[in-house]
Amino acid sequence: MVTSGQEQPARSTRERLIEAGIRLLEEVGPEALRARTVAAKIGASTMAVYTHFGGMNALLDAVAAEAFARFGAALDVPETDDPVADFFVAGNAYRTYALANPQRYRLMFGLVSPQTTHPAALNLSTPGAPVESTVGTTSFNQMMHLVERMIEAGRIRADPVADIAGRLWSLVHGIVLLEITGYLGHAEHAVTNILGPATTDLLVGMGDERSRIEQSMVHARERLTKA
Repeated sequence: MVTSGQEQPARSTRERLIEAGIRLLEEVGPEALRARTVAAKIGASTMAVYTHFGGMNALLDAVAAEAFARFGAALDVPETDDPVADFFVAGNAYRTYALANPQRYRLMFGLVSPQTTHPAALNLSTPGAPVESTVGTTSFNQMMHLVERMIEAGRIRADPVADIAGRLWSLVHGIVLLEITGYLGHAEHAVTNILGPATTDLLVGMGDERSRIEQSMVHARERLTKA
């Protein structure tokens, strides 16, 4: 542990390149990232990208992995005795991260030009399908844990956990992406008129009671107000 007054250990060139890639990603977008510009950001030559990553595509994969790691950290919310409220707090963290880092979000989910895409991390449509990459699996596991807790609390029916997590992730992802691209108007409208009601309707369809969901929303708002 580093205490006050102690120096942080120097980051490696690889770590500095990833951090530079993340910063430039938000400034210019993934399609405009070049080995030369990323290397220049840390005062290195273009060769540094090839020495540590073998090329720009591998650096972009590393940037996506780091973006997902930070995404997962944002979704790691404290657990309470109300798992649905916990889900709403995590959902707010999801949306906040995506809106604050739109270019990073595009890269994470492959919403970029063909030359900058990375292999899909998960196959949500085929039960038992092999996972080819660990990118994104931690975030999905966090979603499944929330689902498991909602099932154990008797709030929703016990469909396969991965299926429910996929439904919830698809709903939040789709709405957030539409918000990022400007199709849902101002932020308050997107939450109060679209995301909130859609999530409530899905949970009601899964067996929860609308009145209990509304109370969980109140609990979530109280936590977010205090944060």
